[in-house]
Parts: sequence; C-alpha cells; structure tokens
Amino acid sequence: MKPPPTAAVLAAAVFSLASVTGCSATNQHAKPPRATPYAQKQATDPPDGNAAGSVTGSCPTTASLPLPKDFPKNLPVPDGAIVTSVEHRTGGRLVVATVVRDGFDTTLAFLHKQLPKAGYIPEEGEVEEDDAESNFSSTSVRGRWTLRKMPDCEAGVYLTYLTSAVP
Repeated sequence: MKPPPTAAVLAAAVFSLASVTGCSATNQHAKPPRATPYAQKQATDPPDGNAAGSVTGSCPTTASLPLPKDFPKNLPVPDGAIVTSVEHRTGGRLVVATVVRDGFDTTLAFLHKQLPKAGYIPEEGEVEEDDAESNFSSTSVRGRWTLRKMPDCEAGVYLTYLTSAVP
C-alpha cells in the first residue's frame, strides 16, 4: 500500500485544524453579549453587591457601584463613569467594568492623557474603529484597559480595567 501524497496530508491537516478552531474568512469584531436570563433578572432585581442592575448592551439603569477599596487610588476613571461590576480574581487581579457616557473618542483621549499624568506608562496598545485597548504599568500596579462602543446606548462605551499589584 502506498502512503498518501504529502500535499493531501497537509491539506487534510489544515482543514481539520480550521474546523476545530472555528476559523472564519470574515473579519468581524466580537459583539457584546445580548441579555441573558441572568442579565434580565439583574435589570429588574436589586444588585447583589458586585453587579449593577442593567441589561447588557443598553445604558445602565441604576446607580453606580462603589469602586472597590483595592482599586488603585491614583488610577484615573472618567467623571460620571458607572461601575457596573467588580470581580476579584486569583492572583490578586481585580476587574472593574464601567460604562461611560462621554463617547468613544472623548473617553479614549481621557485615557491617553490622564493615565500618563498619573504615572502610568501605556504599553502595547491598539485602537480600532469600535474598540481600543492598552496595557499600562506604574511602580506599584500593572494592568490593562479595554474600551468598546455600546451599540444600544447613545455615546456609551464599555470601559474595563484589569489591575494587579506589581510583585
């Protein structure tokens, strides 16, 4: 029995890998998830202390949660930002999700100007039409912020901070 030709084996391997990884020829950005039953419940029930009551993909409908005590004191947050969730992760990491109603360009300019003023060095960032992100660090904190336009909230953007103390 003859071994299969090399090109056929290579093509089969590429096809198998593409089907396993979900490769797609379209270049689409991930969209914010639509309201799940949990998110819909959060919109009508009082917050449980770590998530503000709002439907994902629309403007927040309740007051902001407080910034957690372990959020870096000098890390700039836009005025009027509504903290929608706080998550403590392993390794001392903290995720704070907010909604800002100043628009994408204004919020992006705020981050580019205010983080360096506060002593944070931006690293490895990128800006696209509907989203932006950047790592940042200081002598005591390292982190990442992400910014995404909200499709169903006029001038609304999701601004998320991930922070951890520098070891």
